[in-house]
Amino acid sequence: MITRQGADPHRGSINWAGSDAGPQHFSRSTVTTATDRIVKEQGLEGRVAEIVEPAIEQIGYRLVRVRTSGLNGMTLQIMAERPDGTMTVEDCEAVSRAVSPVLDVDDPIDKAYHLEVSSPGIDRPLVRKGDFETWAGFLMKLETNRLINERKRYRGKIVAVGDEAITVERDQPAEGEPGAVEIPFDAIGEARLILTDDLIAAALKADKAARKARGDVDPDAGDDDEAGAFEH
Repeated sequence: MITRQGADPHRGSINWAGSDAGPQHFSRSTVTTATDRIVKEQGLEGRVAEIVEPAIEQIGYRLVRVRTSGLNGMTLQIMAERPDGTMTVEDCEAVSRAVSPVLDVDDPIDKAYHLEVSSPGIDRPLVRKGDFETWAGFLMKLETNRLINERKRYRGKIVAVGDEAITVERDQPAEGEPGAVEIPFDAIGEARLILTDDLIAAALKADKAARKARGDVDPDAGDDDEAGAFEH
């Protein structure tokens, strides 16, 4: 955990954390080719995303998602990653240093808040066309912003990715409902992978390959290099 007291009274601290499941730096070996986010935030979260995304991209990372929550005070969570999908503690520190000044200047949040910078994790959000291409064949859940075939929530595997839509093969369609559904990109409100043994195995294998390609760790050294927790 990285905790730092901010000079701005609106900033309580900055914390590095992983996502909801698993170790904190994972990727697939295939680098995504479509880099613009197609799933975007609205309201305050959208405003924060507009502010921080250029700063994140300027230092070589990509914004994944912005979320706010009001539990135990207000928390602003920024998910980011390297272009290859990985993220380490040091990367999260770099992102937090990049976004803190621009948040101080634009000051989009009018109350005290806690800033948390995290990796997407294994059960990552899918926000770019390239994410859907990279993780085709894995189980995911999705919520649309409008009715598609009389429903908004879907669970299944991505079986096709086109220019304007994805096709999802549902894992448990109700009787009389179609098994495969085409969902336009502009109808996707939120999508994320579902944690399965197959996904974990693929993520671990891909992470090792990505780190080996970068030459930053010994891929046979085990997990000792994984992101730890510390304060400063």
